[in-house]
Amino acid sequence: MADRSDPESPARSSTLNDLLVLTKFRLSALVIVTTFVGFWLRRGPDWSGWLLFHTLLGSSLAAFGAAVFNQLMEIEPDSRMTRTADRPLPSGRVSPGSAFAIGWLLSAFALIHLGAKVNVEAAALTALTLAVYLFLYTPLKKQSPVNTLVGAVSGALPPLIGWAGAAGPTPAGEKYFRWELLIEPGAIYLFALLFLWQLPHFLAINWMYRDEYRRGGFVMLANEDEHGVRTSRHALAYSVATLLLMFYPVQSGLVSAAGFLPPALLLAGWLCRLALAFQKQPERATARKLFFSTLAYLPGALILTCLAWKR
Repeated sequence: MADRSDPESPARSSTLNDLLVLTKFRLSALVIVTTFVGFWLRRGPDWSGWLLFHTLLGSSLAAFGAAVFNQLMEIEPDSRMTRTADRPLPSGRVSPGSAFAIGWLLSAFALIHLGAKVNVEAAALTALTLAVYLFLYTPLKKQSPVNTLVGAVSGALPPLIGWAGAAGPTPAGEKYFRWELLIEPGAIYLFALLFLWQLPHFLAINWMYRDEYRRGGFVMLANEDEHGVRTSRHALAYSVATLLLMFYPVQSGLVSAAGFLPPALLLAGWLCRLALAFQKQPERATARKLFFSTLAYLPGALILTCLAWKR
């Protein structure tokens, strides 16, 4: 609660809130969680608290920096959409110059910190995440519906940052960049899980707010899909793909089949059922249910994976 005796406290509260919005703090929290899961799954109980701290710090600051730059690049579209018009940049509460300085400092510190305190692989994956998000996904939003797939790539990289970070510094005498970290079965599974999960999640949002996206000048799959036929079909297909993915960690020996597969299939089946309901009856109510189910699905799938993971 603000101190009413302090005339500056409302201003401080407003500034803090603007900073949280500018860095998309709640959305960036997902980066922290998935980076931690990637780190913990690879490292297991034999992990260093400081290595984990530095990995989470670097990936989190990079996510904050990416959010700032993303909003800098979308000031004009954001000003035309009701749900984003009151953000700090389009509303004029934060100047573009200040936002650029904040984004640059956060991103630069994140990359340098990861390279110095964790390893070059984690720093490189973070740089790749920033590049895909800012130089591919953000411009593509005004050009092609493919932007959703590209955005899902950048959103699926944070657990790999944690996975690579858990490997620690490169041992003396080994090669400079350990590419094999990126193709280990655990890394592939985490990337695929995050990639596929995002698609029904964002497709449901796209369809519910298609008028807003059109007003902002964004080219989304749902823009001209008034009856939701195409959007719901894609959402169902990616939900089914998510269900099929549950067999991969079992086949790869990453998890205990008995402890993982039944609840994982049940959870993914629930997601598919709601995607099917959206496909059969495309309307705001079914899209909304699918959207909220995705919010519950990801933490459920990650918890199941952690509980059944083999050491």
